Amino acid sequence: MAAPLRIALIDDEELIRSGFGAVIGAEDDLAVTAEGADGVDAVNIARSGKADVLLMDVRMPTVDGIEATERIVSGMEEPPKILVVTTFDNDDYVWRALRAGADGFLLKRTKVEDLLSAVRLVSRTDALLFPEAVRRLAASRAPDPPAGIGDLSEREREVLVLAARGLSNGEIAARLFLGRETVKTHLSGVYSKLAVRDRTQAVIAAYDAGLV
Repeated sequence: MAAPLRIALIDDEELIRSGFGAVIGAEDDLAVTAEGADGVDAVNIARSGKADVLLMDVRMPTVDGIEATERIVSGMEEPPKILVVTTFDNDDYVWRALRAGADGFLLKRTKVEDLLSAVRLVSRTDALLFPEAVRRLAASRAPDPPAGIGDLSEREREVLVLAARGLSNGEIAARLFLGRETVKTHLSGVYSKLAVRDRTQAVIAAYDAGLV
């Protein structure tokens, strides 16, 4: 049997950590391996290699979830997956966290089955989680095309748009009749031209540019 997926719970409210911990701990394939009360704890846990996925609150004292995400993503070659947790799905903090490199977000009122599904999915997919929710967040913002968006080739732009719509590399490859490695190459070109670190930031750039 495969080892359980290791989850870290980062929230300044002990009650929230306890609730999430009870739900996750009841699953055979998931295990809570670390807990923290602020972004400093999150960075230390990520660097310690104790977790595959961080469930991280956005609003915390000392160091919030946005700054913690920035430190983790920029400071590690292979950072753990990060799901930010928030109270409101139209929160500007969510958009900033996604810009910082978070892999998706959850609402604190999320149903148990959706929480478990998201944790499992983010650990094994290269697609952006919850593209519909990201689209709603983007709809409330004025387009702000990033530098380099005009330098994308037609194929790079096609790949980026499909990634922003939530397709995985394999699904993009099938849609465009390309190999997976070719899709990865195009995405690497997108990251370089847009000066972004990862897929999530590239997708946010696509929304900022009004491509989606």
